[in-house]
Amino acid sequence: MCGIYGIVAPTGAPLAHPDVAAAMGPLLRHRGPDGAGSLRRPHVVLGAERLRVMDPSPRADQPFADPAGRIWLVANGEVYNAGELRRRFPTYPFRSGSDIEAVIPLYLAAGVAGLADLAGMFALALWDETERRLVLARDRAGEKPLFYAEADGELLFASELQALLCDPRVPRALDMTALAAFCGLGYVPGPRTMFQAIRAVPPGSALVAGPGPGARCTHTYWRPECLAPVERPRHAARTLRELLRAAVERQVQADVPVGVFTSGGVDSSWIAALAAEAAGPERIHTFTVRFAARGYDESRWGSMLARRLGTRHVEVMVDEAALQEALDLASDRLAEPVADPALLPTLLLARAARRHVTVVLGGEGADELFGGYPTYLGHVLAPGFERLPRIARDAARRLARRLPDSTAKVPVSLLLKRFVAETDRPWLARHLRWFGTGLDPAALLGCDVLPLASVCPPGMDAADPLAGAMLLDFRTYLPDQLLVKLDRATMLVALEARSPYLDPAVMDFALRLDPRLKVRGLTTKRVLKQAAGAWLPRAIVRRRKRGLSVPVAAWLRGGLKAEMDRLLAPGRLRRQGVLSDVYVTRLVAEHSAGRANHARALWTLIVLERWLERWGPEA
Repeated sequence: MCGIYGIVAPTGAPLAHPDVAAAMGPLLRHRGPDGAGSLRRPHVVLGAERLRVMDPSPRADQPFADPAGRIWLVANGEVYNAGELRRRFPTYPFRSGSDIEAVIPLYLAAGVAGLADLAGMFALALWDETERRLVLARDRAGEKPLFYAEADGELLFASELQALLCDPRVPRALDMTALAAFCGLGYVPGPRTMFQAIRAVPPGSALVAGPGPGARCTHTYWRPECLAPVERPRHAARTLRELLRAAVERQVQADVPVGVFTSGGVDSSWIAALAAEAAGPERIHTFTVRFAARGYDESRWGSMLARRLGTRHVEVMVDEAALQEALDLASDRLAEPVADPALLPTLLLARAARRHVTVVLGGEGADELFGGYPTYLGHVLAPGFERLPRIARDAARRLARRLPDSTAKVPVSLLLKRFVAETDRPWLARHLRWFGTGLDPAALLGCDVLPLASVCPPGMDAADPLAGAMLLDFRTYLPDQLLVKLDRATMLVALEARSPYLDPAVMDFALRLDPRLKVRGLTTKRVLKQAAGAWLPRAIVRRRKRGLSVPVAAWLRGGLKAEMDRLLAPGRLRRQGVLSDVYVTRLVAEHSAGRANHARALWTLIVLERWLERWGPEA
């Protein structure tokens, strides 16, 4: 695992500001504190800050080069099928045992098309000196980040945004479409970022830039929407068991200690059980958050699982003081706003885990691939609700509006209100509303609607709302929110996070499954639960989805209220020239008085305002 960066002039002209590259590496050192290396020539600089996981010797530090000095490579992540690739090229003179080095002979043999043969999580930059060509590529699911910008005909790239912002030629002007999406959804759908001048390499794709005019293209080597669906395989649960067991066996391999983040839910619990089976329970640490807030703590489930498996278990206590500390750290160090409150306990969990291990496995991707969110039940139930007489639907909406707001971890009243309010919309619009922040873009920004075109990737014209919603979440919410949260939280403390559910074989299988094998009636993740039952107690398999939630509603009325009042004070938002302070002031007043629960909306605004203070155009 690494932080990678570079500046390239494909024309071969000397770099205008080569000194900028010297500042980029230190800004990424938290991702890789164990070793550093760079290629420095008049027209190209490539650098890597390395976290040593596979082959921890200095000979595996990057950049890598082929024997002729034609190809230079820096990469962040892990290639799980490196052993197979090395066997494919038995005459290549590998200098190390690194998994990343296997990319070079693959590229020499197959070019950019060879990326499709990589199984892993990665973001890589490859410079071809002969062709004067730069290749920037990301893994299929988008587990590892890679951003780029252009200045004076040069291309700059980095694992995190702050390394690009250190170049004064990269302006901090806001992308207003990205801002609108962030306010509506809580994240920015790629390839946009909050900055007009910076873009993200899309998952499953490579940006290829050569020296000639117009010699830049995006090569997409994997498209999830193009996988042909399988109606109903006879032994879906058994196949999933075999695929996920093999994925965990691959991903538990490391030359450093390994652990698992567990919440006590079925997704992470099954990963923990498979990891303990593959490596032996005495070699596996498990880590669980213990919340001080009543109604939010579920650490007993993680402890029960650890006792059953025999793993070395660690509980991480989280209270308001710890959350505030994590919020301050994230605001200062992350150059992109992350509005998922779970970023904070994830960061605290990662910091504690780093004292024991260098690699952790988790359950990311299971909900999107196997149908785990309550919104999917909403799409299943929506046709029945729409068939009710209008008078009955109107009555249900009136009753829902009268339900008292709750500060519970999973507020059923909020779910019901959103369901009945949005059901008559087209599936895409209602899904984004159900999943959204609760902010009204029209009132907040003067936008008529959330820019759906900026959210919905090409090929998302699904006739089946359930299938479409799961694919949309896999294409946007997973890489642009959940995996951002996981990568930034863990890499801030130099901890590598791996997600076995995002193994290519598991993803391909899941994306081909009939959605009705995943969500049936009121049961979510049906096939996954069937498969996991051979390893886990029934109580864990049947638990209602809870997630890693934070008591934001109560926090905003308690220890965080002064900060909310400061950030969202009338006049301040108007001075930023971005948001409507009239609308925001109403949300603050209603929430503070207990008349409504606007926690999700207000949290999004607090994260945005803190980000503007630290990283915005006037920062």
